[in-house]
Amino acid sequence: MAKKGKRRRTRRNRTGNYRKRPFDRQDVLPRFLIVCEGKKTEPYYFRGFRVPKDVAEIDVKGLGKTPLQLVEKALRLRSKAAVKLDLNEYDQVWCVFDKDDWEDDKFNDLIEEAKNEGLDIAYSNQAFELWFLLHFHYYDYPMHRSQYEGELSKLLGRRYKKNSPDMYYRLYSKQKTAINNAEQLLELYVPRNPAKDNPSTTVHRLVKELNRFLPENRRDTA
Repeated sequence: MAKKGKRRRTRRNRTGNYRKRPFDRQDVLPRFLIVCEGKKTEPYYFRGFRVPKDVAEIDVKGLGKTPLQLVEKALRLRSKAAVKLDLNEYDQVWCVFDKDDWEDDKFNDLIEEAKNEGLDIAYSNQAFELWFLLHFHYYDYPMHRSQYEGELSKLLGRRYKKNSPDMYYRLYSKQKTAINNAEQLLELYVPRNPAKDNPSTTVHRLVKELNRFLPENRRDTA
């Protein structure tokens, strides 16, 4: 029997373009790095995705840093992985952060710079809790982030506590509604201006990527 050739996987370089690299192993798994601005709220949510370890590797970090520091840290972590064996490289690196009180120009510039470096961005204007709210209703009017907690408490029927570890499970049944609402919301803004588009979020894009690796969404190709 002829020997199998080296498997080639498609990966993105720093400019966001894809390149092929040879691998000696046949079972190389997709690797995600998700770095979050918050230390608990966002990491708890993304760790709720039960992606089997034999399907993809999901590395979630809650750094408690500013968006700029977050992007810089993500680039360092990616570079550190790149100098190791090919198997340690990341296929996708996501930065999850909020607009909050960041200056408009700096916020938009950071998003563009990160994309130019080949990073994926899941931002929220004004805060991550907007993604939670969209599981219940479509919101297309400006709302200050200080209002999110009270609104979520009413919708959940209990007091919403930031850093709650169970939000993924509580909201899972409404996730498709949230994705549709987030996509519809983005369509309002032409051209898009992330710093000014309040409310808006791209968290659903990361959610859709992770969903691809859940058992219920995968088909047996054997």
